[in-house]
Amino acid sequence: MLHSPDEVFPDATQLFVEKFRGVRYEDLPPEVVKITKDQVLDYFGVALGGSSEAAVGELRDLMLEWGGAAQSRTLVWGDELPAPNAAQVNATMAHSLDFDDVHEDAIMHPGVVAIPTALAMSEYAGGVSGREFIAAVALGTDFICRCGLATRPGESIHPYGWHLTTLYGYMTSAAVAGRLLGLDEEKMTYAMGIAYHQSSGNGQPVKDGAHTKRLGPGMAIRGGIASALMAKRGITGARNCLEGKAGLYQVYHHGAFSREKLIGELGERFEGVNVSIKPYPCCRGVHAFADAGLALASKHDIDPDDVKSILIECGEGTYGLLGSPLEVKAHPRNPVDSQFSIVWGVGSALARHRVTLDDFTADAIKSPDILGLTSKTDVQIDHDFDRGDQGIEPARVTVTMNDGTVFVEQCDLPTGTPSRPLSFADIERKFQALLAHAGQPISPAKAARLVDAVGRLEELENATDLIGFALQG
Repeated sequence: MLHSPDEVFPDATQLFVEKFRGVRYEDLPPEVVKITKDQVLDYFGVALGGSSEAAVGELRDLMLEWGGAAQSRTLVWGDELPAPNAAQVNATMAHSLDFDDVHEDAIMHPGVVAIPTALAMSEYAGGVSGREFIAAVALGTDFICRCGLATRPGESIHPYGWHLTTLYGYMTSAAVAGRLLGLDEEKMTYAMGIAYHQSSGNGQPVKDGAHTKRLGPGMAIRGGIASALMAKRGITGARNCLEGKAGLYQVYHHGAFSREKLIGELGERFEGVNVSIKPYPCCRGVHAFADAGLALASKHDIDPDDVKSILIECGEGTYGLLGSPLEVKAHPRNPVDSQFSIVWGVGSALARHRVTLDDFTADAIKSPDILGLTSKTDVQIDHDFDRGDQGIEPARVTVTMNDGTVFVEQCDLPTGTPSRPLSFADIERKFQALLAHAGQPISPAKAARLVDAVGRLEELENATDLIGFALQG
């Protein structure tokens, strides 16, 4: 729906400011508290596991070189840095594996923005309880997901080139930080306006296999926290940054947004309940294809040497992002390419009967077993699978064997969606598996205490206890 900026109504920014300041932990439905705790445990797992990935160490070294006030700590290493810088490092490590939580319809990674912001600001502000931490993360998740849901209804957002997590991450981080700083209504509004003035983020790194894909959320958080700190000191920002004549939806989307999806049932409906926890370390759009490949491998005990050809059928949106160009998707140039390839996801599932972190590394993309299958794979569009606007498109995988036998598997909803959720125990197992990939080892005792603390997060007097359990040693 196209909205004219001349319509008279309170800008949605003001409505969100009211909720960020007014909603208490006690106002959250139990299911929102549950998924928020799931997100927090999942965040720690993917952050610790991602701490050894390329670009994380380099970014950390740069932040240490810059130095500054000791306000917040990085995970794993415990470096004391200015809050925006520590949060940037912590977000980058969590997004580097492309294993973090996702809201499928909003095409959004909410936890990687809301949680590291809340961690850094809990240390900066002090005295933040577990309940207040949950409320801040839940509100941040709701806001960023609503922003994504409202964007260009009825259309795929991919042709427009925005990376929505980064784009909306600036204002989300500013609002989460502003809440934990206790900003009043005016300063919270200014914080979001200052953040809007920085908002950016594009999808070209996926096309080019660049590190900036994993850097985007951290950049947004660094800007968002800085915005809240500027507003606290009296610096002003635009008040109507979402719906104004030069607001985000006009400037970046030419008025194409749904106000109902943006603000409908605000304070009553929390989009966190629609967040999925990923079972596989790759783009969420790959997961239905990985599920289909794993089902084929399990049901038919497929021997990769007996495979003649593989056909992957997908919707047009999936094809453009994850299926083309075929040469790159079948022969990744780097790990980022493999994380964004349905061909690689299916190849890993069929070749190894698994889809794990070890299948998306610099060494893995040279593996003859997977490459032998991806070289036999073709990708075609089935327009019956087109979603047109948002969400995960279905997957169909057809495997033809050398003897002429044909196996077909279709997956409509991947594992981890709200209708097929991972349990807290499942997430704990994911967390434990990720610890082996940490840049520095976390002791089993600390890991166990971290899981326990997240499980009873609403009981913690000080949310910064979480960080102490996520440090090396």
